[in-house]
Amino acid sequence: MFTGLIECTGTVRKTGREFQVEAGKELNLSRGDSLAVNGSCLTVTKIDRANLFFDVSPETFRRIVAPVPGTRVNLERSMSAEGRFHGHFVTGHVDAVGTVTKLKKASGFSEITVSFPGEHSVLLVEKGSVTVSGISLTVASLADGNFTVAIIPETLEATNAGEWKPGYCVNLEFDIIGKYVTRAALAVRSKESLREYLEQYESGRS
Repeated sequence: MFTGLIECTGTVRKTGREFQVEAGKELNLSRGDSLAVNGSCLTVTKIDRANLFFDVSPETFRRIVAPVPGTRVNLERSMSAEGRFHGHFVTGHVDAVGTVTKLKKASGFSEITVSFPGEHSVLLVEKGSVTVSGISLTVASLADGNFTVAIIPETLEATNAGEWKPGYCVNLEFDIIGKYVTRAALAVRSKESLREYLEQYESGRS
């Protein structure tokens, strides 16, 4: 589990099945630890100082924006049980790839509009949370097939968001709570009544 607050950025050194990232600082990781790389949860297989190695499956590469060597990526370690919770619940499972379509700067802030596959529209609400390349952001406005987020100067400096421009592709993860609520609502709709659904749910638990 992650929170969407980026600890540092890193640089992709090698892509493919054995994926290598050079972190901007040592993150006190061990082999087998989870690390969100641009929002995708990966398992550390080897560490050489600040150089981190991962095995990445074809399914993962199919789901994410495949970074190329030299790409700057956002890094976040998994949340510790005693840690403070800052952003929102982030699983590190990328749902879709979005594309930056518009960028507006004002007083150091950036308003960025991202287009995304329309079938995911039900998972977004205005002022709700969305993870964009690992960063926990708030949906400022929402329209058919796109949403806008406002990014503060600190985030622009500490993450790769300062490099985003029209045409830039980003990894998207939608709020896990919204996913479960939507799944339950769809299940209820497919039944004759809510009572029938709940009765079947309870009988399945017994």
